Amino acid sequence: MIVAGYVPGRQPQSRTGERAGSPSPNRLRSSPARANPAPRITALGGGQGLSASLSALRRLTSDLTAVVTVADDGGSSGRLREELGVLPPGDLRKALAALCGDDDWGRTWSEVIQQRFTGNGELGGHAVGNLLIVALWEKLGDPVAALDWVGRLLNVQGRVLPMSAVPLDIEAAVRGHDPDRPAEVSAVRGQASVAVTPGTVQSIRLLPDGPPAVPEAVTAVREADWVVLGPGSWFTSVLPHLLVPELAKALVETRARRLLTLNLAPQPGETEGFTPQRHLEVIADHAPDLAVDAILVDERAVTGGAFGQADLAGLEKAAERMGAALVLGTVARTDGTPRHDPELLAAAYDRIFRTHGRIGPWR
Repeated sequence: MIVAGYVPGRQPQSRTGERAGSPSPNRLRSSPARANPAPRITALGGGQGLSASLSALRRLTSDLTAVVTVADDGGSSGRLREELGVLPPGDLRKALAALCGDDDWGRTWSEVIQQRFTGNGELGGHAVGNLLIVALWEKLGDPVAALDWVGRLLNVQGRVLPMSAVPLDIEAAVRGHDPDRPAEVSAVRGQASVAVTPGTVQSIRLLPDGPPAVPEAVTAVREADWVVLGPGSWFTSVLPHLLVPELAKALVETRARRLLTLNLAPQPGETEGFTPQRHLEVIADHAPDLAVDAILVDERAVTGGAFGQADLAGLEKAAERMGAALVLGTVARTDGTPRHDPELLAAAYDRIFRTHGRIGPWR
């Protein structure tokens, strides 16, 4: 079934919570005794795609948890990871920035933690937020508690968690990585390399194999009303969550509804030449037991936009094979760039949450 049309999003409700052993982070979990609470939503991904999703979702709920990939090995994150052996902080920083409020405090801190030092010295290129996160990791020795402290400082609306407590590497099987051998499949290692690889990515795996999930991330998936996966770099931000065994098991077994948000365009290198259907096939190949309730697609992107004139009937069948309804709407910015508009995306999410069923009344 293809569903079209959206309604405006609700105003978020203010709710707070506290995790045992943490510094009373702002707005973590709510009391089940509250009347008409907001939905409990867990969003998975990384980079700009997850930031777009969080910017939309915080307009609908304050009971929001971001579970973020930890495989980045480029830029400031890569340098800190190599030098100090820490988790790459960049995608975690971006998620925190996306959850900052729209008041002066939130806007200021969002800009401050995203600010990068200039110059050619040792600080050149490092983001302020990366250094703050790493400093708290070293002080507290607990990546989750440290991120809760940063969230409290920024007064974020929600919570940010790493998907694993160990830094990960992505290794991709790429057909045609060597232009002189277009049929040959090569191994390309590292998130930064996979993101821009020539050739066609066939599949990925995580190193070390079978990494441990952060327990709080598993709990967030199991206790959610809705789990939102995507948008984002398909192989390096979206798929890695499906390759962490405890997290993948939680995604399959959770009683939450599951929403997959498709990208607005193929990504040069990583998914260049991919059709919308191919994006769904890749998910199914890596997580054959995962069922999805709804798949959100920008209508303009698949009817003459970045994906060309997509086969909507084929796309609907691919969605149905995953158990999902295909939901069409307008969620892209109007400036022509392949970026999601937070207000439009929030309205789309709200419509899906309202019309595609719930486990029960919002907790």
